[in-house]
Amino acid sequence: MLHLDDIASHEELFDWTGRLLTQVIGPLGRGETAHYSPYDWRTRRFGPPRPLSPDPVVLVEGVGAGRRALRPHLARLLWMELPHEESWARGRTRDGAEQRDFWVRWVAAERDHFTGDPSRPHADLLVTQTQQGYEVLPGPGRTAGPYQGVTHRDGPSPVC
Repeated sequence: MLHLDDIASHEELFDWTGRLLTQVIGPLGRGETAHYSPYDWRTRRFGPPRPLSPDPVVLVEGVGAGRRALRPHLARLLWMELPHEESWARGRTRDGAEQRDFWVRWVAAERDHFTGDPSRPHADLLVTQTQQGYEVLPGPGRTAGPYQGVTHRDGPSPVC
């Protein structure tokens, strides 16, 4: 799994596509191990390179994963359906007062990103949180079919 928080930085909240393509997508596309330098949000520096194996499935998680420049490289695009305010509140809670100024900048940058390059309309699947777990529904970018699953816990779901 690759967290886009490791690719983005304070200076490049959304301007990291080239780095992702060069360090990760390119090597994985050739069947090679990728090496990327994860960003440390507290020290504001990129760390030593980390390997990412060319496994049959590599999950790229984070805001911007479904952007126009990356969609041709994706097998599937999943969209976590969550109100913006709730998502931002979770991030603020996770990051604490230390990153308060960052979050002011982030909210504006995220809005600008999705205005110019929306991901949700291209999602193959929508994931929503329910009281029972997570529900997976066909996304707007996919022709509706018979698949619909609900997980009843965190972790892998049984094959449907």
